[in-house]
Amino acid sequence: MTETETESQVTTEADETIAVPLAALRPSLEALLMVADQPMETVSLATAVGYPVAEVTEALGALAAEYDEQVRGFELRNVGGGWRYYTREEFAAVVEGYILDGQQARLTQAALETLSVVAYKQPVSRARVSAIRGVNVDGVMRTLLNRGLVEEAGQDHETGSNLYRTTGYFLERIGVSSLDELPELAPYLPDMADLEDELAEMVAPAPVLSEPAPEGHPSPHSGDGTEPDGGTEPT
Repeated sequence: MTETETESQVTTEADETIAVPLAALRPSLEALLMVADQPMETVSLATAVGYPVAEVTEALGALAAEYDEQVRGFELRNVGGGWRYYTREEFAAVVEGYILDGQQARLTQAALETLSVVAYKQPVSRARVSAIRGVNVDGVMRTLLNRGLVEEAGQDHETGSNLYRTTGYFLERIGVSSLDELPELAPYLPDMADLEDELAEMVAPAPVLSEPAPEGHPSPHSGDGTEPDGGTEPT
């Protein structure tokens, strides 16, 4: 085996080799654990970073001890055979207060309208919700996602856009057990075919004004058409 081949391979336990470029071990583990949404097994972490399992196990233990020694706001635990970051118990009240404050904030009218469109047109993309409401709903949709009222539901096969639907928590909050119990309002919402005609009229070139609008009196149609808030009212 040549020197180049030797450098490109990492020998692991049981003489297994993984041909991956190496980076610093501890920072690599931290980066992976930071984005993990469930506990990661030691073997999976070792495979991802390209280090022997024994070295990864030692590094994970050292990181956990370091966080404990520095009394970080988080800790690294090995639970159920997997490693994951958790909020340190001493600071759980801070996180709980933050989450509860966000849940108690009232939804704005804009957020309620957006949530209604999703409920009756789901699964639906942000673009279609924006078309129905006539404004950009990105900020409001983020609020609904953070509040657990809306969730992703795959992608549109034609456009590749993310689709969204309401959650079980949404049903719980409005006091129904299924979407079938929602009031029969869907027929009154505009169909996409009608919306396309309306949008075509909206984007048609506007007539040129013979005189400029006086200063201090902007056009009522000026602006970027974006919701002025993120979907919650201050309490």
